[in-house]
Amino acid sequence: MKKIRAAVVGYGNIGRYAIQALEAAEDFEIAGVVRRNGAADKPAELAAYDVVNDITLLKDVDVAILATPTRSCEEYAKKILPLGINTVDSFDIHTSIVDYRASLMKVCQEHGTVAVIAAGWDPGSDSIVRSLMQSLAPKGLSYTNFGPGMSMGHSVCVRSKAGVKNALSMTIPLGEGIHRRMVYVELEEGAQLDEVTAAIKADPYFAHDETHVFAVESVDAVRDMGHGVNLVRKGVSGQTQNQRLEFNMSINNPALTGQVLVNVARASMRQQPGCYTMIEIPVIDMLPGDKEKLIGQLV
Repeated sequence: MKKIRAAVVGYGNIGRYAIQALEAAEDFEIAGVVRRNGAADKPAELAAYDVVNDITLLKDVDVAILATPTRSCEEYAKKILPLGINTVDSFDIHTSIVDYRASLMKVCQEHGTVAVIAAGWDPGSDSIVRSLMQSLAPKGLSYTNFGPGMSMGHSVCVRSKAGVKNALSMTIPLGEGIHRRMVYVELEEGAQLDEVTAAIKADPYFAHDETHVFAVESVDAVRDMGHGVNLVRKGVSGQTQNQRLEFNMSINNPALTGQVLVNVARASMRQQPGCYTMIEIPVIDMLPGDKEKLIGQLV
């Protein structure tokens, strides 16, 4: 069977783990890696792969895994989808997903390609669990409690602020879906903590949560890739009250995101042209192997 040729766009934390997930997947082969500086300072672990600064320099790419900051996902997708290449990303601004999906839907339908967006663990795999819980108890309340752990999207956001050399944003759950953001920053010379703090708190990533910002000498000294989630729904099945459902997960954040991106890259090859979120895709399409065998094993 022909293997799916995947390119990884970006080589930060998620890109590195996406490469590992691709290497472990028997139905994929790595078409190459796209980095801003191309093959300059090519890491030793990428010696076996083509490393370029533009995806058009790679051959026969079926799907591009966009391991890029959330706010650049749409720009990359709109450049790559018209090339006849599917895209998948872990866009994580929940309030913008519907608009982003509509924007890419037009591009996908025009060029006969598939985009899977917001495909990490939240949004992403947690979205599937939330949907299942709501179906089992249609009336009720769901709570998503993150952490404690590092938020990659929030950390990238802080690093983009003027005066910030490096940053780490930790998510601390307070219960009932309410969170505290603990932000640790290495400041550039001459930067003022109060100005950096104001810029962080004004950003949509942080504007709705309790946020505390601290200056540290070294972000690496406090960094931890761990994260987790506790999903709870209490509701009604039919006319029966007090149904309580709970899901817990403790993870390495970028590793799970990289795995999810490979799963939806596989699923993208099985969908009709269009833009999808994970709750719109049959879970079985994310798994490798023969569908009939999977049904026999899992049902």
